Order: sequence, then structure tokens, then C-alpha cells
Amino acid sequence: MPLQGASMATEKRLLRLPEVRSRTGLSTGTIYRRMNQGTFPRPVDIGGKLVAWPESSIDAWISAKLEAADRKAAECDRETEAA
Repeated sequence: MPLQGASMATEKRLLRLPEVRSRTGLSTGTIYRRMNQGTFPRPVDIGGKLVAWPESSIDAWISAKLEAADRKAAECDRETEAA
């Protein structure tokens, strides 16, 4: 149930590992390895031994990866045109 007064656009969600794996296409080992390298968002403790990732941090990570891919593609296109 959303917080009282919160709109759907501002509702915050926590994602458990299966959803993070599904959204990113990464394996569990790769997720934790990248977290240790500082290249993937860290989860938050949600009680006991449970953790989850803020949906916004996963969405931001995906967006950054897509933007980097777009920049690289544009750079390759410029190099091809210049040749």
C-alpha cells in the first residue's frame, strides 16, 4: 500500500535479488563482484539477513549503462564517417 499522500510517480520500491538479476541481466556473482568493485549499487538492509536495492538506484545504473553505450556508438559513427 502506498504511503498516504504519495503519488504513484513518487512511490519508492525495494527490489530483491531475483528482480535485480532480471532487470540487469547480471548473475548473482557478477552483481556482488561489481558491488565490491564499487561499480554497482549497494543494497540496503531491510531486516534480519535480508537486503534489497532501491528501485531508483537500479534504474539509475541501467540508465547510465545505456547512456554510455549511446555515447560509444556515436563516437564510433563519427570515426567511421571521418575515415
